[in-house]
Amino acid sequence: MPNHFPLQGSGSGIYTLNVALELSRAGHEVLIIVPGHNKDEHTSKGAPYKVQTILFKNGESAQNELNFNFPCFTTHPESDTTFYELSDSKMEAYLNAWRQHIQQAVQTFKPDLIHAHHVWVTAAIAHETGLPYVVSCHGTDLMGFKKGPRYRALALAGAKNANAVIAISRQVQAEAMETYQLPQSQVPLIWNGFGSDHFKILPEVSKASLLKEFNLKGSDSPLISFVGKFTDFKGIDVLLKAAAIYEKKLPGIQTLLVGHGGLWDTMQSLIKELNLQGVHCLGHQDQDTVARIYNAADCSVVPSRIEPFGLVAIEALACGTPVIATNAGGLPDFINESVGTLVPVDDHEVLAESLVREIKTKSKETKGPHANRYAFENFTWKQQVHKMIELYESALKSEPSLTPDA
Repeated sequence: MPNHFPLQGSGSGIYTLNVALELSRAGHEVLIIVPGHNKDEHTSKGAPYKVQTILFKNGESAQNELNFNFPCFTTHPESDTTFYELSDSKMEAYLNAWRQHIQQAVQTFKPDLIHAHHVWVTAAIAHETGLPYVVSCHGTDLMGFKKGPRYRALALAGAKNANAVIAISRQVQAEAMETYQLPQSQVPLIWNGFGSDHFKILPEVSKASLLKEFNLKGSDSPLISFVGKFTDFKGIDVLLKAAAIYEKKLPGIQTLLVGHGGLWDTMQSLIKELNLQGVHCLGHQDQDTVARIYNAADCSVVPSRIEPFGLVAIEALACGTPVIATNAGGLPDFINESVGTLVPVDDHEVLAESLVREIKTKSKETKGPHANRYAFENFTWKQQVHKMIELYESALKSEPSLTPDA
């Protein structure tokens, strides 16, 4: 399972980690290949899967295979380098590193099938191996196709020759079919799942105990959570403009922003400009801490301008917390009035009004229990990976559709 990004800090990384975990629990052998800054950073004691790390330079690492940081589509807590700014020589080095690691894995690990993540470089190299392979289209790869013309031939080769291109939402499914010119039969819809070991109702977590972890007070006031990268399409600026309204209507309310990225300094400046008193930027946090934040929050907000799926929304629901999300991308697939509220994109006034309403009606008490059941009945990784295994078995029984490379 090759992924262009580490196992922490991105939705596709968390996706890869959880799919690998569930596959291992089901009795399959899994090898993950990901970038990193030291060879042991992805090794977890007792993990049932294997991890191979491609070493990149981050300004501190002494040993590396590539003397630049790993590239991203937008941004990552560990790298601000993008695919589009790589020189031709760095792009070639990047391709060669992935080619070397995947080919080595084919020779030593001897996989029956490759499950690549992102319709991008890893998918194209999976095609080169001659093995059956499927690809998860995470949505940012679709953005990359539009923005990075140098990679389009690779992306098309990876998509057209795959046994299947898994779409994580209806919006991604439709866009993938159009972008890569694929029939719907080649683009099955399998939603993201959430890590049910981490994200669940935690009775021992209180607002007071969570705030104490971050040296904050105000356990008697409403608490709002946001989790995501500090990048433009996540709409953090919209949430901050909404906060300028709801802080006046709900005195003492606090908003916790979890994540990091290229817009960190810009968002810090906007917080000061809007004179926001209750907004706290917590940076990147591990899954267990994020789960405690969701549990303590009265409401979680996903103000994205576009969101291929919206895993953070499902995680919050699993923790019994209603979600206010934009009517964009994959979010309308599962957010409804019984578990939260959908609002228009880029409308901070409606966002503020909706949040005030959710808080004043104490919707966590009424919607929270249903949100938890809804998530566990429909979106656990075990359920989604079962569908993937059926897809793998089908791929192993048939030859890929060999469309000429574009």
